[in-house]
Amino acid sequence: MRILVLGSGAREHAIITSLLSEDADHEIIAAPGNAGINARVDSVALDPSNGRVVTQYAVDNAVELVIVGPEAPLVAGVADHLQRAGVPVFGPSKKAAQLEGSKAFAKRIMDAAHVPTGRAVRAEKVSDAEEAMAEFGAPYVIKADGLAAGKGVLVTSDREAAQQHAEYWLQHGSVLIEEFLQGQEVSLFFLSDGTNVLPLEPAQDYKRALDGDEGPNTGGMGAYSPLPWLPSDFVDEVEASVALPTVRQLAAEGTPFVGLLYCGLIVTASGVRVIEFNARFGDPETQVVLPRLETPLSELLLAAATGGLGRLTKPRFRDAVAVTVVLASEGYPENPITGRPISGLERALEVEGVTIAHAATALADGSFVATGGRVLSVVATGSSFAEARSRAYEALSRIDLPGSHYRTDIALRVAE
Repeated sequence: MRILVLGSGAREHAIITSLLSEDADHEIIAAPGNAGINARVDSVALDPSNGRVVTQYAVDNAVELVIVGPEAPLVAGVADHLQRAGVPVFGPSKKAAQLEGSKAFAKRIMDAAHVPTGRAVRAEKVSDAEEAMAEFGAPYVIKADGLAAGKGVLVTSDREAAQQHAEYWLQHGSVLIEEFLQGQEVSLFFLSDGTNVLPLEPAQDYKRALDGDEGPNTGGMGAYSPLPWLPSDFVDEVEASVALPTVRQLAAEGTPFVGLLYCGLIVTASGVRVIEFNARFGDPETQVVLPRLETPLSELLLAAATGGLGRLTKPRFRDAVAVTVVLASEGYPENPITGRPISGLERALEVEGVTIAHAATALADGSFVATGGRVLSVVATGSSFAEARSRAYEALSRIDLPGSHYRTDIALRVAE
């Protein structure tokens, strides 16, 4: 199958790695890809958010499936262009992608579908935000309504910091003030064809920059899967109470959701609650979910894109566990320093069970350099979390990126 993967990050690298692992003769094209991706598959310099250009390329090159990796092209409506041209696309329409593009939209859908979530107030001006913060009390949860590259959410007990965050994002639109929910967070992906859903396996990611969940929020510093501490019926419960009601509500409103429904959940003393939805594979959770997937990924994504999930059984997963640790540039997330050389990747890949997903890399004079904040996802599988962690951190010790940093406690709680 000829497959076009839109995006340039570690998530897209992980998707492509999974597709390449299949016993199939796929022709994969990345647009635009990155240095790590482009070393494995062909790439084309397309703007993934330009629906007209992407669709013309797909039609001219007889692409049989387009996989949209990041959120920006979805919110820009790339899937709509492809659907109108009859090109199968794994990714929701512009309207359905508002489930991620607007937190206020997502809250409205959850309310209509009776999906369990925290209380929230939409603030249009500073006085609204101040009133809501006073009502909910500390810790304060402030979220930019629109896309914010993982930097629009602040959870803090510092009232002044919360107010400053709200004031900053109010310059760009509305913000949501939400009640603080206490518990363990879980990421759970569901494939959707607009009517049916199929679950993948849960993962947990680490948003804070520093060990012990300290420091600022990031796009994600690591993840692991599966989650042995979850009850055996967790996935079924979330499918019944969250995923299916949400997909059915969107369909009832004339905006069927086709693609990946990312459920960001928290397990509280009162039960499971939705923190947020995303409209695409999560990063870095994808890096630990897909290496464990036995069912061919292409089969699942094409079925979702063409309305055929109802004919499939639940995806199969290997017993192995997976851990990923993100290597970040100096200064990330506030002011990452880019352009520095990366070495030691070949030695890192010699560690058993290790793969590396490139997130922000380019080639300069034949060598890799960092081009962004989150540079690499070092992924390790093993028979136990202790083994997978050992492999991941051994591989990291062999990589040199001046000034870089990473967390040392990814999956530690399940390895002890």
